[in-house]
Amino acid sequence: MKFFVDTAEIDAIAELNDLGMVDGVTTNPSLILKSGRDILEVTKEICDLVDGPVSAEVVALESDAMIAEGRKLAEIADNITIKLPLTWDGLKACKVLSGDGHMINVTLCFSANQALLAAKAGATFISPFIGRLDDIHIDGLELIEDIRTIYDNYGFETEILAASIRSVNHVQDCARIGADVITAPPDVIKKLASHPLTNAGLEQFMKDWAKTGQKIL
Repeated sequence: MKFFVDTAEIDAIAELNDLGMVDGVTTNPSLILKSGRDILEVTKEICDLVDGPVSAEVVALESDAMIAEGRKLAEIADNITIKLPLTWDGLKACKVLSGDGHMINVTLCFSANQALLAAKAGATFISPFIGRLDDIHIDGLELIEDIRTIYDNYGFETEILAASIRSVNHVQDCARIGADVITAPPDVIKKLASHPLTNAGLEQFMKDWAKTGQKIL
C-alpha cells in the first residue's frame, strides 16, 4: 500500500520522505490555509521534494473554470495530480482533464455510486473520506470495501485513495481491505511505529543493560 502525506508543511514531508515513507502528497484549501503559504509556491516546493503524485485542488465550482484552474495547476510540475470535487461539474472536468493526460484525484467521495462515476470519468484516484463518515455514525471502512469490490468486478484501474484517516487502526484496516493508497497526516503515519509493548520491552532492555556496566562505544 502506498502512503501519501496529507499536509502542506514542508518540514513534515521532508522528514518522512527521507525515511522512504512518502509515495505522494495530498493538499487541499484547508491545508494551504494552515501552511500560510501561496498555493503555487508551496505546491512547487512539494513537487520538487517528492517524486510521487502531488494533489493540488481546484477551487472553482463550475466545470469550465475547474478545467482552466486544473490546467494552470498542472503547469507547476509533471507530478501534479489535479484534485477535483465529486460533483457533476467535477466529473465533467475529470473527463476533459484526464483526456488531456493529467492525473486526477476525485475527492469528497462518500458513496460507492460516486466512486463508480469517477472511475468511468477517468479518475486516477478516488478519495473516499473514512473519518467524516465515521463522524456521522456511518462505517467509512464499509465504503472502502464496497468500492474495492465494484472496481475489482469490472477491472477499473482507478486507485482507491483512502482519505480522512484519523487513526492507526484506519491505516491497518484499509491495508487489510485492499485500499491502494492511504493519505494521512504526518503524526498518524509516525504513530504506526508505536506500541506500548515495544516501549515496555525497550525500557526493560535498558534497565538490564545498565546492570551489565558495559558500553558498545
